[in-house]
Amino acid sequence: MSIEAINEQLLRAIGVGVALLDRDTLKFQFSNDTFEEWFGKPEDDSTLKDLFPELDTDLLSNELTQNSRYTAETSFKKKRRTMVIAVDFTAAVEGERKIAVLVCQNITRIRELESMIESYSTMVERNTRDIKREKEQVEKLLLNIMPRSVYEEYKTFGVVTPQLYDPVSVLTLDFVGFSEKVTTIEPGVTVSELNDIYSAFDRIGEQFGCERIKTTGDEYIMVAGLPDPTPEHANSVANAAIRFIRYLERRNASHPINWQCRIGLSTGSVIGSVVGIQKYVYDIFGPAVNLANRLREFSDPMQISVQDEMANALRDNFHVESLGDQDLRGLGSQPVWRLSDNRDSMAEAK
Repeated sequence: MSIEAINEQLLRAIGVGVALLDRDTLKFQFSNDTFEEWFGKPEDDSTLKDLFPELDTDLLSNELTQNSRYTAETSFKKKRRTMVIAVDFTAAVEGERKIAVLVCQNITRIRELESMIESYSTMVERNTRDIKREKEQVEKLLLNIMPRSVYEEYKTFGVVTPQLYDPVSVLTLDFVGFSEKVTTIEPGVTVSELNDIYSAFDRIGEQFGCERIKTTGDEYIMVAGLPDPTPEHANSVANAAIRFIRYLERRNASHPINWQCRIGLSTGSVIGSVVGIQKYVYDIFGPAVNLANRLREFSDPMQISVQDEMANALRDNFHVESLGDQDLRGLGSQPVWRLSDNRDSMAEAK
């Protein structure tokens, strides 16, 4: 077997099409079986332009003259399938004839794979962004219903261990005549009003290091000293309570719907944990919560009631007025105090 025959077999085996062209006319002089299998046997007078009309033959001729080499990609329609071909031209001389050696490789599958990879990468990138956005939304939602340290524990271990916090200070608030008010206001308006007020309460509480625990209808519960101990927890909830009332007074002065609240403050111990499995919520319960709820019942509209221990802790910074011993439901008789700001007008904004 001749060297030419061996080379021909090798070229067929690796799927490379080879052709020889006259450099002046770009007419085909020779083509191997692979080339003819792809493109058909060139006619005697057919040129490169006939086979590859998209190819820039002027550029090809210039490159072969100047650099003896030219590479490009072009396409060829075979039946209903378009082939993407990598073409490599090399200038050569055979006697006195100037020829070009054309080597063709079918890179259709490679381009299809590249396109698939690019599409897959785009999809993965888009899904990654979507997952990140959803994760941020879930995290934001969970941080709205539990302290960050509790969320970190839940994210790491999947559970939250109940914790005893002692001492902390608890603020509970409700609105006077809420049940009657919601029957006369459109439901959408009621929700919008509460959302506006609770959002303001959240911002105020955050300024003083308080953590809103939950809202249930017209009940709003906030705590200071949880999860991280805070020496000034009593002052924190007292400052928040004073400013809640200031905010409502200012809002009522320029708003058609007026809201009046009652507030109870207490200091003591609470247990904090996630309650529920599917519709879970972070909640606190214990002596301090019970006492704050009972004290709230003794508050007049836009007033704050506090326990004896808390009144002693706050009297240097706030005005406290004794309401005497009161029978707290389920807790017996205890001293109750009314808390207010030292300034003459509580409506004055800080």
